[in-house]
Amino acid sequence: MGIGMRELVIILVVVLLVFGTKKLSSIGSDLGAAVRGFKKAVTDGEEEQSSPPKQLRSEGADAEFPEAAKKSEVKNDRSA
Repeated sequence: MGIGMRELVIILVVVLLVFGTKKLSSIGSDLGAAVRGFKKAVTDGEEEQSSPPKQLRSEGADAEFPEAAKKSEVKNDRSA
């Protein structure tokens, strides 16, 4: 119950009549470039997932904010 050879030929003839040979070749090349780009993106994504995540180095101490230090002191005083 699938598409046979006759149906494919009829579809191809209709597409050629609608788009023309020049337009059809440019559509084919654009479609090929899109498929290549998609495959490249998929393989790049798989490589990213298989490699371990990069670790960031801390170059110095964390920033100190006086407001945060005061709030933590107040919380410690209340809990004691």
